[in-house]
Formats: sequence, structure tokens, C-alpha cells
Amino acid sequence: MDLEIPFQLFREQFFEHMPYKIMWMDESGKIIYANGQFLKRLGYSPKEVKKLTIFDINPSATEESWATHWEKVSNEKVYSFKSVHQTKKGKFYDVEVSSHFFSNNGKNIIAAIVNDISESSFYKNLLNHAERMANVGGWKLNLQDGSLVVTEQALEIFETDTKDDLLPGKVIHLFQESEELKTLLSKAIRNGASYDVVLTFKGDDEHSKYIRCVTEPIVQKDKIVKIIGTYQDVTAQKEHELGLKLYKEIIDNAPDLIYIWDIHGKLIHYNEAVSKNLGFTKSELNDFHIYDLDENITPEWWREHFMELIEKKVLHLDWLITRKDHTKFPANIIANHLTYQGENLNCAIIRDVTQKNKRDKALFEALEEIKSLKDQLEIENEYLKEEIKQEFNFENIICRSEDYKVVLEKVNQVAPTDTTVLITGESGTGKELLARAVHDNSQRKEKPLIKVNAATLPSELIESELFGHKKGAFTGATEDKVGKFSLADGGTIFLDEIGELPLDLQPKLLRVLQEGEFDRLGGTKTIKADVRIVAATNRDLEKMVKEGKFREDLYYRLNVFPIHNITLRERKDDIPLLAQYFLEKYAAKAGKPFKRLGKKTIALLMNYNFPGNIRELENLIERAVILENGTTLNPGKWIPSTNGVSELKEDFKSFEAMQRDYIIKVLDKTNWRVSGPNGAAAILEMKDKTLFAKMKRLGIEKEVRLKR
Repeated sequence: MDLEIPFQLFREQFFEHMPYKIMWMDESGKIIYANGQFLKRLGYSPKEVKKLTIFDINPSATEESWATHWEKVSNEKVYSFKSVHQTKKGKFYDVEVSSHFFSNNGKNIIAAIVNDISESSFYKNLLNHAERMANVGGWKLNLQDGSLVVTEQALEIFETDTKDDLLPGKVIHLFQESEELKTLLSKAIRNGASYDVVLTFKGDDEHSKYIRCVTEPIVQKDKIVKIIGTYQDVTAQKEHELGLKLYKEIIDNAPDLIYIWDIHGKLIHYNEAVSKNLGFTKSELNDFHIYDLDENITPEWWREHFMELIEKKVLHLDWLITRKDHTKFPANIIANHLTYQGENLNCAIIRDVTQKNKRDKALFEALEEIKSLKDQLEIENEYLKEEIKQEFNFENIICRSEDYKVVLEKVNQVAPTDTTVLITGESGTGKELLARAVHDNSQRKEKPLIKVNAATLPSELIESELFGHKKGAFTGATEDKVGKFSLADGGTIFLDEIGELPLDLQPKLLRVLQEGEFDRLGGTKTIKADVRIVAATNRDLEKMVKEGKFREDLYYRLNVFPIHNITLRERKDDIPLLAQYFLEKYAAKAGKPFKRLGKKTIALLMNYNFPGNIRELENLIERAVILENGTTLNPGKWIPSTNGVSELKEDFKSFEAMQRDYIIKVLDKTNWRVSGPNGAAAILEMKDKTLFAKMKRLGIEKEVRLKR
């Protein structure tokens, strides 16, 4: 009851006439007074409001939040905040509240002065949205008290949260053109001068922005009281403008002539090359029409050309362009259809092709000459291939000797089949090269050629190497191993030095040859293998069979198609070729300039019997390259001794002499008939052509019989 007198007094004399909405609440949140403005806004009567609490007015309030609020206001005495209130009809609106704590007759009360901000918030939000969309931020500097007001968008443009960064003394340092802005701001503050400029701002990430700065001083009674302005991020527009400027510079500096014509044939734009190359002044070109460029162009032709361009978008033409002095030059024209502001335009790019035509003519003549030489070279190349290789195609084998071509003929015969091949011959004769030739000329050439040298493997490991083993099959077998026969599946396996294969392992190899299957060491599953076998040896297997050191059945399974590789002393014609090949090979490796063999060097090499065959010759040339210098390899200490050769010649004829005598003997038998079923070539099992070549090389002529 004690409060009724002051309440009545305030209502009648003060609160009821204030332009604010006011309500009082006790500690429990109960509303104990609300003035008329407040009642009107919420739609309650004075009687109804006395039954309400803060929780009815503010739907977001809870007992906890109210207790916290009460404590804060009681401590700070005054507290302002924004919130939402709800009318009797349930409509929400934004409010700004200023809460005041006071006591009356021992009763603690919070008096709230409420300001409706829904309308002002709307316009503020609208303004903020407009600023963001236009990328414009506003600011106002009060020159009387030095206060600065800055919008959120202005802060965002300058990538800062602190408005003081935009004070005149600080903002100038954010721009590259700081001195220019300093001068402009000074004139605005002192003289009231407006300005509108675009300056460069560098952010923290060193990324440049272009900012448009607009300032307008506010003058009252001849005194500048405020400066208002805007900052606008115009980076996109500025970069577009700079890009257009760059494109214009590129076009103006282009060597090609560039025109833009309208549909009536009027010249709208042109680059610098037009004036420079055609000799017209810019004043003349400004009134230029297409008909001034070429007197042969008529309005009818231009209309048809333009309509075709609109339809096809791009046209290519070859034309003669006329200069101002009436001289002409050939040109290629690319006409492009453009539209600008709804108008159809023809952008023509003209390129002078005078020099290009000259180059094309010279190139055509050169190509014709090259084509002629190429055809001639191909004919000569084919001839050389026939002469050197005949019908053979073994790229890794160097051969000129007719005797060795007989060996290659056998390779050529057996390669396309899957027949097992046994290559015999002395060490160093190149048996592996023949095995490679068999594989490379077979239908298995896309599959691998797997090589195994039986002489280089310990006898206890050969079985594992050939057939593989399972983990734990023997001591040291820590994991499964795939054998060479498995790796060669679908391809070829080359068993070098087959004569060294242990006798107890030969039955397993025989099984692969006969059945195409084998077992891994320690394995329980039989493995099938589609493998072609090419074997090689320098040993006499027939003798080993007689001595019980090689299985007879295995020998016959391997010897299906024997090829005997002749020694180097039997193919001496190949010595110069092979020596030259090895010279080039090892000179390149050693970085030496050797190009050829000396004549005396060739003669000495031809006179040596090479017991080590091609391998010995290769090693000999490699050693010579190391020891000697120059571009021609001459004889030196590296040349092997021929001791023993002369003594042999006293007792024995050379191999070629023996061949010569034997061929003459056969020719005598056939009455010197070479060809035909009863000719010497048939008896010697040689081709007619090969025998004739050998006779020529050995100097065998028909007159020899008379001399005999």
C-alpha cells in the first residue's frame, strides 16, 4: 500500500506523459506497473497487465536468464540491451531496453524504458544490404569533436574490424598513393574541396584492390563541420578496364591489319597496322568505307558477303589488298561476325602472305627434290638389303660371308616353327645371337626369351632355377620361387651349355620336351608349360652319349633341328665388318674419336685364326681402343702373335684352299654344270647363286680344269 501514493504521483505527473514505453518489475519478474504507451503497444488493459510477468512479454526469457539479468542490473544499476517483445495478439517486434535498478520503501525494482526499433532496424538492414550489393561503404567524420562513424561494409572493404583504422591519419597509409590521398583529405578538411578518385589498396595478403574514394564536405555558416564520404571496391571494373586497355594495345601492335565494319560498309574501328601498311592517314580512315578499300567491291557484293557472314559466323578469303599508292599485295582474310549493342559487325583480320607464298614455293620445290632423292634412296636401300641380307632379317647379326649365310638360311627355315633347335659350335661364335634370331623371327616373339646357362649354376641349384621350388623344399628355401620354364611360358627358353646339365636332372628336362609338364621342388601339383626349347653347346654331345655322360634319348629330342655355327676363321670375310662394328661401339663408350680400321690392321686381323672366335675379336678391339689414339686404328702391341700359323701352313692347306679343291672336284664330276638336279649346287646342297658367288670369290673358273 505504501507504493500506491508514489505510483499514482508518477503516473499522473510524469510517466503517463512521457513518449517512452515504461514498465516496472519486481525480483520475481512480475509486472507491477506499465504506462499507457506500453499498454497501447502490447494491446493490454491496465487490469490485464497486472496479471502478467516478464515471461509473458518476452517469450525468450526464462527464470534462469531473469535471475542473471536481475543480478547484472542490481550490480551495474543501468544496463541496455536489445530483445524481442510479444503483443497480446502474439505478434513479435524488436525493442531496445534500458533497465534501471532502484529501491522504494525497501522494495527493489527494475524500471525498463522500452524503445520500439522494428522500423529503424528494417531501414538499417536495408541500407546494409544495399551497401553490400553495391560494394560501397560509408563514413562520416565530425570535425567538431573528431568522432568517426563507419559502416560495416566500409570495414569489410578494408579488411578490418577497427573503425579507427579509417581515421584520416591512418587510412592514407593503406593506399599505395598515400601522398595523393593525404593532399586530397587536407584540401577537403581545410578548403572544403570534394574529390572522386580511384586508388590502390594492398591487403594483408598483398592482394591489390582498387578503391573508389568519394568525399563531400558539409558546410554550415561558412564553416566545415563534417566530412562524409564513401569507399567503393571497383577492382572488377578497374581490372576489366585495364584488360580492355591491354587488349587494345595488343591489337594496335599486331602486325596483321584489323578492321571492324558495320553492315553499311563504314569503318568503325581499325588498328595501327592499317594506317602504317596502307599509307592512309587517320583522318582519312575515320571517314573510310569498304568501297574506298577496293573499287571492285560493290554494295550488292558487300550485302551478300555480310549475310553469309551472319549465317556462317566465320569466313576465309584470299584477296589482293590495295594500298593508297595503288600497289597491291596478296592477303589471307578471316572475317568474324560480332554483335555489339544489337548491331551486326564484321571484324576482318588481314594477313600479308607475300613472304609466306615465297616460302611455300621454295618449300614445295625443296620437298619435290627431297621426294626424288628419297625415292632413289629407297631403291638403293632395297638393293643393298637384298645384297647384304638376301632373304634374312636378323638385325643383330653382322654378315657378309657366303658360308655364314648358309647358317642363317637354316635359322630362317626353322624360326617360324615350334621345333626344338640344337646350336653347336666353338665358344665365342655367337650361338646366343642365333638363338635370339630364332626367337625374334618366330610367332613367339611377343613373349619372353628366357636364358639359362647351365655352366654358371651350381649343380644343386639348377633344378630349382629351371623348375622352381616351394617354400621349405630344402634348406634355405624361405619362400616360393618361380622357375625359368614358368617364366618362359608362351615364349622360348635358351639352354646354353646344355652339355653341362647334370645327368640326374636330364630326365626332368626330357619330360618337359616330351610331355610339356614338370613339377616344382617340394610341390604336389604338375605344371604345364608351352615353351619352345633352343639349346646350345660347344661340346661333342654324341661323344658324351657314348661315354654315358649324356642321355641318348635327350640328345635325340634336342637334336631335332641342328644348326652348326661356324668359326670366325671359316667366315673371314666378316672380320672387317665385325671389327669396325666393335671399334665404333667401344670408341663411343671410351669417348675416343676412332672412325676406321687401318688397311694393315685389317690385313693382320685377316691373317689371324682367332681360336676364341668373335668373342676374342671383340675383346681384342676393346683393348685396342683403350691403348691406342687417333681416328684410325693402326696395328700395335694389342695385335695377337701369329706364332705357329706359318708352321701349320707348311703341312696343311688353308680351309679356303680345301674348299676350292673340293668344289673343283665336284664340278669335274658334273662336267662343270652348276645348276639343275644333277648340277654341283645340288650335290653341295647349296643354292645356285651362293655357289656362283663362292666360285667367284675363290677364283674358280672353267679354265682351271685345263690347268689341272
